[in-house]
Amino acid sequence: MESTEHIGRRQTATERRRRELLEAAERIVLRDGPDASMNAIAAEAGITKPILYRHFGDKGGLYRALAVRHTDALLANLATALDAPVLRRDRVEATLDAYLLAIEARPQVYRFLMHPSDEDNASESGFDVGRHSAPLLRRLGEELAKVITDRLDLGPGGELTARVWGHGIVGMMQHAGDWWLRERPCSREQLVKQLADLLWGQLAAVDDRADGPGF
Repeated sequence: MESTEHIGRRQTATERRRRELLEAAERIVLRDGPDASMNAIAAEAGITKPILYRHFGDKGGLYRALAVRHTDALLANLATALDAPVLRRDRVEATLDAYLLAIEARPQVYRFLMHPSDEDNASESGFDVGRHSAPLLRRLGEELAKVITDRLDLGPGGELTARVWGHGIVGMMQHAGDWWLRERPCSREQLVKQLADLLWGQLAAVDDRADGPGF
């Protein structure tokens, strides 16, 4: 029977190998965007595709692992922006800017996470980016709703209002950011101010929760 110590070492080695494979996948995604293939990722990692499948199951499994990795990093950046010791309007702008900066800094990763490619339909068993990206956006919406609930006094029915606002803001950021990244019709700073203007009505009027950190 395996000792607890041996099992722990084996789990640690597996986690380390999985992290190395994700880093190899990221390098290919940064190069190829939504055209990143399992063959290219396996070659970058120095393994065969069946071994890659053994770790992630299929491209959907790899996608989900990369999505969690990047969503965690994005949420940490959004939390930092929301906790900045500045006026609420400035925090709103900083939060919008954190999202836009993330997709601007790594556009190929964003495209891989949000947009399908012809290769996906032809050679990856019908991999559907839209089906896999929806949980990522839902998670962002729910996390933002929690922040709003904790920080703003929305009165009766406030939890529902917070969820509507959270998902609405994420949807706005995602679609406006997608359009902006494709067309670059203005600077990031201009887009941030325009989106903040759009949000500012109710956000400017509602009070902070007395027992919360403020929004």
